[in-house]
Amino acid sequence: MRTVCSALLAGTFLLAASLDAAKAAEHPNVVFVLCDDLRWDTLGCSGHPYLKTPNIDRLAAEGVRFANTFCTTSLCSPSRASILSGLYAHKHGVRDNFTELPAALPTFPKLMQAGGYETAYIGKWHMGEDNDEKRPGFDYFATHKGQGKYFDTEFNVDGERRVVPGYYTTVVTDLAIDWLKRDRAKPFLLMLGQKAPHSFYTPEPKYEHTFDEVKIEYPASAFALDDKPTWIKDRLYTWHGIYGPLFEWRKKFPDDSPAAVKDFAAMQRAYWGTLQSVDDSVGRLVAQLQQAGQLDNTVFVFMGDNGLLAGEHGMVDKRTMHEASIRIPLIVRYPGLTPVDKPKVETRQVLTLDMAPSLLELTGMPSLPQADGRSWVTLVRTGDDPAWRKAWFYEYNYEKQFPYTPNVRGVRTERWKYIHYPHGDGGSDRHLAELYDLQADPGESKNLIKDPSSASVVAELQSELAALMQAAGLTHDRMPLDEGVKQVLPDAKIR
Repeated sequence: MRTVCSALLAGTFLLAASLDAAKAAEHPNVVFVLCDDLRWDTLGCSGHPYLKTPNIDRLAAEGVRFANTFCTTSLCSPSRASILSGLYAHKHGVRDNFTELPAALPTFPKLMQAGGYETAYIGKWHMGEDNDEKRPGFDYFATHKGQGKYFDTEFNVDGERRVVPGYYTTVVTDLAIDWLKRDRAKPFLLMLGQKAPHSFYTPEPKYEHTFDEVKIEYPASAFALDDKPTWIKDRLYTWHGIYGPLFEWRKKFPDDSPAAVKDFAAMQRAYWGTLQSVDDSVGRLVAQLQQAGQLDNTVFVFMGDNGLLAGEHGMVDKRTMHEASIRIPLIVRYPGLTPVDKPKVETRQVLTLDMAPSLLELTGMPSLPQADGRSWVTLVRTGDDPAWRKAWFYEYNYEKQFPYTPNVRGVRTERWKYIHYPHGDGGSDRHLAELYDLQADPGESKNLIKDPSSASVVAELQSELAALMQAAGLTHDRMPLDEGVKQVLPDAKIR
């Protein structure tokens, strides 16, 4: 009798474990690491010649790397709002870095929280410059006002405001691991917003000299501006040009002398240095999940909010529609999406808008109403999705606080990119448009807009752009007046 009871009990435990496993597979955990101003190509797994990122590379080697991921507005706050909501900036309303995410806006954290997930956001939020209070959709919230500092940032840790000593990347990782270690009966969502590698680039002391021996020059495209719009040449000597202050790495500016490339090189080395600490952070998070037995039951996302120009076309920063500005890294490790022994590289065009729909599908949550993005889960699992996009459009609005980039509207297909610069008054564009054959010219070195043989392509792309904008509800395209590229430096409080 005792043997029969023992067998029944063991069977009950096995059934319970099986049910728990099934429930876990239906509602996996999510850890989402979001970096700030991270170029798509500054990782070992994307082919960087000097950066070593073994922990991030592991995610790619055991998951899926989306090789052609793009932001639809290359600016921190608008892009973050699009990631959370699945909407274009003209719909969610966060058009600059000073606007709050609307409290009533549906987001994937809100839906996951309502669906039974325990949710946390730790690190740089960056929607609402002077607000460090808890935002809707999160049970636990630790952030700060503005950009934060690489050392000794004042955080509001779930209602308690205090300076947390130490290096930013380490501090937020410590907070995240402490939160992961909590006892819980629910699946969890953890979003970790890194400051790195946003300016002003300050590496952790142990990585301060890692790239000292690497020789760095301005890219060749910085000097090939004859066929580019005049505004790009005007930008050379500004806050966002290669001859300007370079986020304070150049003390005397503007400086277009050949010797001044040393300041550009120092800036680049520091940018790379901050990423070494980010890779350490990813390694620590993976180790914690592994130790807790949760790694394979967790959707681990590593992503950037927007790209960054590193001298291309004579520019630094972002905002423009050139490839370095709009292309971002996205890696997802989750055995329920793709087995760890069968990693994938997905080359179809994926957008920030797709993040929310995809995570909601992976976690078995309801879909967002009227999202502009779509889930890539079928695309990854089956290797194909006949309805997947062939083209998408980009939008950016001129900022008076950073008057170095005009209004931008453009369309990117798998082969072509067309960019134009509306003035904002409903009249004709006052800047030369740009057309690139990305298949033949991935570096966008030759602007084909004046090439008579490209006229039919331009007409097709203009029609495609208009159709895409109309489909996304941008029928009345309101934008600020382009007041031109200016030399003035931005307010020190908002840099």
